[in-house]
Amino acid sequence: MSLRRALHFVFKIGNRNETVKFYRDILGMKILRHEEFEEGCKASCNGPYDGKWSKTMAGFGPEDDHFVVELTYNYGIKEYQLGNDFQGLTVHSKTAVANAKQHNYPVTEQGDGCITVKAPDGYKFTLVDQDVTGDPVKKVSLGVSDVAKSLVYWQNLLGMTVYEQSETEALLGYDSDKCKLELIHLGCPVDHATAFGRIAFSCPGNQLPAIEHSVKEAGHTILTPLVSLDTPGKATVQVVILTDPDGHEICFVGDEAFRELSKVDPEGDSLLNTVSIFTIKIHQIFSLARAWSKHVT
Repeated sequence: MSLRRALHFVFKIGNRNETVKFYRDILGMKILRHEEFEEGCKASCNGPYDGKWSKTMAGFGPEDDHFVVELTYNYGIKEYQLGNDFQGLTVHSKTAVANAKQHNYPVTEQGDGCITVKAPDGYKFTLVDQDVTGDPVKKVSLGVSDVAKSLVYWQNLLGMTVYEQSETEALLGYDSDKCKLELIHLGCPVDHATAFGRIAFSCPGNQLPAIEHSVKEAGHTILTPLVSLDTPGKATVQVVILTDPDGHEICFVGDEAFRELSKVDPEGDSLLNTVSIFTIKIHQIFSLARAWSKHVT
């Protein structure tokens, strides 16, 4: 299954400005592209919301050869409740560790050059004080209720290779040199709360119907049957959204169109800055209006 690859993890965020500062100033990621949408996604990319939202892709390099993050911001939603489903993202970067300490960011020392930090919305990151060749993002960790049961799904149905395994943990992937998926036994049911994310992979487009069929035949949930998603001015991609035995959302997208869609936008950073400044000014105007209304009444 070497033609399949890990793409990104979707985080729903309530404070876009502070979150972007974390990814840029602490982790040292770059803004790869930014897109605004007037209504919800047909594949629920922004969660169960129908209003205006934005998507910001950030990473250490292009999504062609890096695992990146998708920051989903639903206008008007200020916070989400965290569950125990997302267990962390591991990044190897001396710069990220130095940035966290230089900016006096709250950290927890783990020993062996590792620290733990939390993004503004509470998502956990493990930073390793070590530079590596290639992508610094090494694994995304998800909590599961039964490792053995999860392995049947991820290995047998989705074709992932198991690189490490114990009774309480398993490390899987499609490429030994790329970001891995770590499954961690929780000892309790998985709670996705309202902050639930989504992990995305790509595969050749002609494999999508077979993935959908095999998962359905095995009795597992198809959240979104194979559908085409349009992004104004960009490529149309086909996706299918699945859930594993613990309800973790999984997106498979056709690789050929996605490589076109996910090209780095040189204007992405400035576009995000412009939108963020406009949003701040709108909030300030509404705050002044509310204060004046209270004053005159």
